[in-house]
Amino acid sequence: MFTTSSIIDNLNQSEGLEYKKLCRSLKITKKSDKDKLDIALTALEKLEIINKNADNEYTCTKDSNHIVAKIRCSSKGYCFAVREKNKEDIYIKENLLNYAWNGDKVLVRIIKEGYRRRSPEGIVDCILERSNQILLSKVEKINNDVYAIPIDDRILSKIKLPKEDKKYIYKPENKNIVKVEIERFPIGQDEGLGHVIQELQLNNNEELDTDFVLSKSNIFKLGNENLIESKKIEKRERIDLSDKNSYLFKSWNSDNSPMLPMIQIEPGKDRSNKLWLHTNNLAERVELNGRKSLELFFNGFESLPLLNNWQNYISENIRKSCEFNLGEKNEAISLCLHLNSDNEITKWSFHLTLVKCSLIVGSDHTDALLSRKSKTRITSRLLKPIKEYVEDLDKILEISTSFRERHLLEGKVEIPMPLNKIESLDEFFIHNPVDYSKGYFEPLNKQDCQTYLSPILHEANLIWFKHSNQYGLKSAGYLSKGLDYINTNEIIKYSEFVDKDIELNEDGNLSFSQVIKSCGDDDDKKRILHKLLINEFKEYELSLISKNTDNDESEKQYISPWTMPGYEFTNLINQYCIFNMIINGKKSKKNNIKNINIVESNSWKLVNWDIFNSSISKNIDTLFNKFVIDKVNEYKDKVNQYKSNMISLKKVRKAEKLLGNIYSGFILSVQSYGFFVDLSELNVEGLVHVSTLNNDWYEYRSRQNLLIGRKSKKSYKVGDEIKVKIIKVDILKYQIDLELT
Repeated sequence: MFTTSSIIDNLNQSEGLEYKKLCRSLKITKKSDKDKLDIALTALEKLEIINKNADNEYTCTKDSNHIVAKIRCSSKGYCFAVREKNKEDIYIKENLLNYAWNGDKVLVRIIKEGYRRRSPEGIVDCILERSNQILLSKVEKINNDVYAIPIDDRILSKIKLPKEDKKYIYKPENKNIVKVEIERFPIGQDEGLGHVIQELQLNNNEELDTDFVLSKSNIFKLGNENLIESKKIEKRERIDLSDKNSYLFKSWNSDNSPMLPMIQIEPGKDRSNKLWLHTNNLAERVELNGRKSLELFFNGFESLPLLNNWQNYISENIRKSCEFNLGEKNEAISLCLHLNSDNEITKWSFHLTLVKCSLIVGSDHTDALLSRKSKTRITSRLLKPIKEYVEDLDKILEISTSFRERHLLEGKVEIPMPLNKIESLDEFFIHNPVDYSKGYFEPLNKQDCQTYLSPILHEANLIWFKHSNQYGLKSAGYLSKGLDYINTNEIIKYSEFVDKDIELNEDGNLSFSQVIKSCGDDDDKKRILHKLLINEFKEYELSLISKNTDNDESEKQYISPWTMPGYEFTNLINQYCIFNMIINGKKSKKNNIKNINIVESNSWKLVNWDIFNSSISKNIDTLFNKFVIDKVNEYKDKVNQYKSNMISLKKVRKAEKLLGNIYSGFILSVQSYGFFVDLSELNVEGLVHVSTLNNDWYEYRSRQNLLIGRKSKKSYKVGDEIKVKIIKVDILKYQIDLELT
């Protein structure tokens, strides 16, 4: 089904589309859909968002005063249109939302400019794209009519249901929420319409948790019909490395967890080495030529952990054809790194290869390798069977450690992964070696071998940005902003977790690494401080990177991930560009006999031509454009929300079984309505609401970040250790309520 957003996106990608061509672009054939398109086009013309020229071609209006934004609402009814590129949010009064909901993509017009500290005010003129097609709701009867009331209190509308759906009326003892498919969103004086498609009775029924959280995060369960299929690969010249030892480092436990690359080490002269990285050749097996193929990915751009396995964004057939299995030969797309005796990268090159997995390295192996007292003696029962590989593995771990040490010297920081005490969430807490949405690293951990894969993949992904940028090729990646210093005012609220003797620099600041190391040997304080500091990092968004991008490497560092295409779409399209460079890149000018090996580092200095012809460039541009990148970012937001919500729900489920129990904890944060407490023993957080502090009237002081009693002067601040009782849990809101004991 087309959306207003898809109409505008199609018009933006052309200089003008005649009606029939627009219908073809939107895949509209039914008369009913054409009628809806006619209504949309008429409305967009009246709003002066699009216009029709003398040739009856539709185009987007230039210099329009409309702004593309996303609606963000609070549970208290305050709504803002959030703009891109850190521009000021626009305040939208409820009566000017025009039934836009939280998360909707809209066109906003500013009707009142901001001044002093007040935000500009605006009106929603057009809803480009709805974030909710399925709505989680409670069914209620109002004046003899049946309605779906969204459980998300940021959605300010109700949906009318058919009379027969009254059988789903909400019963608190069952927690029977429903999935409602929306047939018509509210518009003008007309109510929204929908019908129940599934009931979820959540009380004491953990089997429905995955379905519930996926639906709440607006993520579809992918069936095989949603997934792109594998194509046969052509016979091509490849470097045969299948007689060399290649190692797959794997901590994920599920059989269908994302495919991981392999590492191969090749010793050279004077303590130099070649380090090979072999990646699964998805770009060779997936049809990515054209928008039709691309649209198959729009329901899922990323693989995500469920409670017992993974939901992959690629089909099982592709997975089976690309996965590295022990003792099997596989085609790969590889990067060869030349390292000197100090493990510094001196040059690199990309290749098509044939490889074979010699050993799957588990976390028990890295633990045994890094725990042994002497490298010359192998006594461990785990290491004896793999004695012939130990020297290679030691060298790979050494190189990985060297890479990470250099990253930290460059100003990067490490913050440990939060603890997990819930077995069903294990896959959520194993290190993902190509997650670049955070602004920090997770420390190398011998009990999680994938952490040692991470520094090597980081270097490989940095290299693709450098290589592609030098050749003027497009890539998708992240700007590594870093966070070197943090103002002491932000640290005051964490003062109970920080040593009193740390020194500030002359500007009154602390380095971030100083703060992280400032808890001494107190494990609980360290863990809580790490949790608080993580909030200082904003999630990185994926960006489209090209030669025209303002990306002066002296000031900014981009990373373009390509090493795990089986994990997510960004890696796949970057690998697709590498694959095309290897097989289709022009190695010389016409009539020029001498070929340049464009897959090697620094080869760009000898090239003064476009390495892709117009046909290849067109295919690349289909993948690397703002529309696609925006779609990927939207999906990443949903996945991050899903992961966070699933962890929260499982913690609530755990607390549900412990109602009435008393635990010690630390105050994590203080708000006007109460304070959040970390229960170290359970590794869960809960809220002590100010209404339960009935021995006094408590006043919130934001500057000191504390609650203080007017009569008793009793205060509650971040870092205080207190005893609390679990009194209530709310599964639908992922909330644990506590009271002081």
